Amino acid sequence: MSSAITSTGRSLVRYRTIDLVTITTLGVAFGVIFWGWGKLYAAASTAGMLSFPPSVALFGGGWLIAGVVIGLIVRKPGAALAGEVIAASISALLPGNEWGMTAIVSGLLQGAGVEIVLAIGLYRRFGVVFAAAGAALAAVFEVLYEWSNWYSYWGWGYKLAHLGVFVASGIIIAGIGGFLLVRGLARAGALDAFEAGREQVDEV
Repeated sequence: MSSAITSTGRSLVRYRTIDLVTITTLGVAFGVIFWGWGKLYAAASTAGMLSFPPSVALFGGGWLIAGVVIGLIVRKPGAALAGEVIAASISALLPGNEWGMTAIVSGLLQGAGVEIVLAIGLYRRFGVVFAAAGAALAAVFEVLYEWSNWYSYWGWGYKLAHLGVFVASGIIIAGIGGFLLVRGLARAGALDAFEAGREQVDEV
């Protein structure tokens, strides 16, 4: 029994080459997507600020999806955090990024939110509930960061509305959307080298 437990623990923390390549490749790909998403977000933010400022968070969930997807595929400690930070770093380095290096701080916080939830599940739970919960916590961390840096002048009514909209966006876009993306890739056979592909991702 003890040898089986030890073997399981070692497999959990031991990264294969394909794990590292996948984290890096997906991180870079999501970084480019984040850059494009930023253009859409900027336009939506301008319109939202003119109508109801907290509505800028409607597109916030798009920033959280890298950590969720990579965490669901590469089921090892640190994968979600690394994937989100790589994506944020790439988006920060591409020309025209209006947030600059602060995007990397956001990536750290967002990735940490997903990572904490997966750690609570002992990296053994990867269904839609955990994906949504990870996205929700990532959204909370990002919102707190945005309050301190950009929206400190808002009253609590705006802040709570911003929190609610961001969390909902995170759950729908990154949590449920990320889970469905991984499941689709698994069913297509693209993840056969991973546990997610072999089990075609648990429903819960």
